[in-house]
Amino acid sequence: MKNIFIYGTLILLLILQYSCFTMKYSTTGASIPVEANTVSVQFFENRAPLIEATLSQRITDALKDYIQANSRLILVNGVGDLDFEGEITGYDSRPSSITAGDVVANSRFTITIKVRYSNSFDSSKDWELNFSRFEDYPYDQTFEEAQALYTDDILKLLIEDIYNKAFVNW
Repeated sequence: MKNIFIYGTLILLLILQYSCFTMKYSTTGASIPVEANTVSVQFFENRAPLIEATLSQRITDALKDYIQANSRLILVNGVGDLDFEGEITGYDSRPSSITAGDVVANSRFTITIKVRYSNSFDSSKDWELNFSRFEDYPYDQTFEEAQALYTDDILKLLIEDIYNKAFVNW
């Protein structure tokens, strides 16, 4: 009888401790405001001097997919508790290294995105930043080949950077 009382008391204490002191863990390290339930991603217009036809939709969809896969937030049309908007400001290729005789050895394919993040609960967390990523490619590769090879990799890094800035506070 004494053992039942001791075990019952221990179970009751564990239940009380658990209900009073809960912690939320995230496998992504995300720090999403507790009060936020929804997120919205506006269409990213392509305002770069060089236009790639599908880039706006690819970036918009990739950011939506990444947020849904890595957070508890519900994606909504319109404006959510947390909102992302922006535009593509750069999409180009430039020489990155020159050899003797002014010959291009490598070129750099760069995508730049300006992003505005709004937190409807705490405007001090709002920000507007440019994110840029690139890949270098050899002189014997055309820009079209570099686009086909590296666009997905660059977009993946850009999306991770945007998510990390908004939710991981790096």
